[in-house]
Amino acid sequence: MDNWDEIRTAFQVARLGTVSGAADVLGVHHATVIRHIDSLEKRLSAKLFQRHARGYTPTEAGRDLLAVAQTTEEQFAHLSSRIKGQGETVAGELVVTSISGVSDLLTPVMVSFQKKFPGVMVRFLTDMRVFRLDYGEAHVAIRAGAGPEEPDNVVQPLVRVRTALYAAKSYVDEHGLPTSDAEFAGHRFVCTDAEATRAPFHRWLRASVQPEQITYAASEPAALEAAVRMGAGIGFVMAFRAAEDPDLIEVLPARPEWESPLRIVTHVDLHRTRKVQAFLAHLKDAAKDWKLCS
Repeated sequence: MDNWDEIRTAFQVARLGTVSGAADVLGVHHATVIRHIDSLEKRLSAKLFQRHARGYTPTEAGRDLLAVAQTTEEQFAHLSSRIKGQGETVAGELVVTSISGVSDLLTPVMVSFQKKFPGVMVRFLTDMRVFRLDYGEAHVAIRAGAGPEEPDNVVQPLVRVRTALYAAKSYVDEHGLPTSDAEFAGHRFVCTDAEATRAPFHRWLRASVQPEQITYAASEPAALEAAVRMGAGIGFVMAFRAAEDPDLIEVLPARPEWESPLRIVTHVDLHRTRKVQAFLAHLKDAAKDWKLCS
């Protein structure tokens, strides 16, 4: 591959999703971007993008190219700074991805990090799918549980989040309040729609009540929490968030086996860069003040 300009162009198109966006970032005409993509696809004898009305979506080959280009771009920037004798700067794009439901914990961390390093542009991504760090989809991922990771990922513990079982006052007024799981009969429950869930508290709930007692199910954590607050049934809420709502009544206190370990995941190729290391240090320091996590 003897034309880095074409690869860099394809990287920006994959990252931004449009020819116009890539042209703006690269400071070239949109026709140049299209020419680079056409030339690169011809050179590789592979289709790198699916063209559609909203823009460009990488194919599997395009995602592979994105992974290589992302790492190469970061390494070139790191090398350039060292050669200039200035040291690597904490600037440019920082992509952080996390599980749903913890944005109120992470957003203040990212905002304060950006104030400390104003040259950083933050992109915070949440989705049901797992973002591929080896494809350059994110610099840092916050994930739950202790599941397997790719061998090139660096995994560090962050905190363990306490979760307890709650009911809204409106539910208790209508259905009463069970004092133990032995009194669950006749009660309604809110639970994840995924029977094969990795959340330990949802697994416990599904094993503790009859299937017909789960009268409200959803895939999005925010929807489950909202349903509990609105009186749809008894369900799990993170303890730090429930403590802020006087309308929630604790049914069962948090148990160690219900705790969700949060972990920080980075890819080995970017883990040692100054930008990622600066953010990890900032995140770990901020997590010390998350009083309602254990």
